[in-house]
Amino acid sequence: MSDLRIQAVQSCDFEFLSAHDPHVSTAVLHKKIADTEILIAFSANHPTGFLRWSLFWDNTPFMNMLFIIEGWRGKSIGTRLADEWENAMRAAGAEFVLTSTLANENAQHFYRKRGYQDIGGFVLPLEPLEIILYKALR
Repeated sequence: MSDLRIQAVQSCDFEFLSAHDPHVSTAVLHKKIADTEILIAFSANHPTGFLRWSLFWDNTPFMNMLFIIEGWRGKSIGTRLADEWENAMRAAGAEFVLTSTLANENAQHFYRKRGYQDIGGFVLPLEPLEIILYKALR
């Protein structure tokens, strides 16, 4: 997708994010925006997806959410967002990154194709297995 633009999220993107990310509170979303811990993708100046991250153990980059709007999926937007994030984490000195996904979600296959390896998991009550994935950056 030649017109795809990826950038750090800005406060003007709040409405889009809050409409598509029900997993965090408004306060957390505002903090993530201020801390530039979200990348957002645009195609033809329309937001198409985002990647939200944090630090696990206060020192390890962890991809919390990769979301692409339905209708835009399958167009390499998720790949481009993940590439941009991994490159930024590598440039910041990270030796590896982590993420997780539910065992019943197709996202696990996306991450494995990108070189992520299963390193463990856990089960919350009444939930499927949460798989923890690792990728070396160096």
